[in-house]
Amino acid sequence: MDQQHAHTQQPEEGLLGRLEVIEAQPLDARAAGYGQLAEELLGELQRSDQEFSNR
Repeated sequence: MDQQHAHTQQPEEGLLGRLEVIEAQPLDARAAGYGQLAEELLGELQRSDQEFSNR
């Protein structure tokens, strides 16, 4: 995927693509990939909560 297309993707499309990549990995790599993704999503939720509470 080129950089220009990456900028036009919806967040859901990026997430689905990442999930497809993770699913294609061996089991131990999948576990690490899901762990990293979970941490990133948690961080995003926490930032969103903080931005919402600062309004």
